Amino acid sequence: MKIVFALFMVLLTTIIYLWMTKVYQRFHFPILVPIATSTVVIILFLSLFHISYEDYMLGGKWIDELLGPAVVALAYPLYENRKQLKEHFLPIVASVFAGTVIGLLSGIYLSLLLDVDENLLLSLAPKSVTSPVAMDIATIIGGIPALAAVYVMVAGISGAMFGPYILKFFNIHHPIAVGIGFGAASHGIGMAKAYEFGRLQGAISSISMTLSAVFASILSPFVIQFFI
Repeated sequence: MKIVFALFMVLLTTIIYLWMTKVYQRFHFPILVPIATSTVVIILFLSLFHISYEDYMLGGKWIDELLGPAVVALAYPLYENRKQLKEHFLPIVASVFAGTVIGLLSGIYLSLLLDVDENLLLSLAPKSVTSPVAMDIATIIGGIPALAAVYVMVAGISGAMFGPYILKFFNIHHPIAVGIGFGAASHGIGMAKAYEFGRLQGAISSISMTLSAVFASILSPFVIQFFI
């Protein structure tokens, strides 16, 4: 019975996401990005039928398990776009490094400003990297992995929704800059958004997300020591 219910949850999640993708394609507003609207619809569905999160995750965990292979698969865009990476190596590395540092410090300073619990601070710090990496970082520095994943989703959805407006406001159009911005700030969700701008933007976003995950993994334990 549990297996049938789990399969139903996977099917439900897939159908809702595809449905929200169709809605986004018809009404192309940043606030309607599928990852955000799908999340809202699933929450409403679970609440309406009184289905607990634990029950939903009987199937949801199968989708969650795909995050790891998805991150590993990002090695292919790195190889495919190695020419652009070589040509713009220094600007990309320097920009992603700066973005990673800002992502870490912004989360930490926001936590200190709001005087939140230490566990929340440690969970919020790696918010700007992809979920599997953020959860591992949170574990290493003493945060709560599940909470870190929530913050990652918030950062990703926010970036996908408001990133285009920010880029337009600051008149940023260069494909390398667009890709770096989305990848460093909003990880996988941002990368999906970057692909809407163009294939090169998406590829650079993939590179940016991968590098930011590496930098954050190295920097996080050292940066946290200055604040805890």
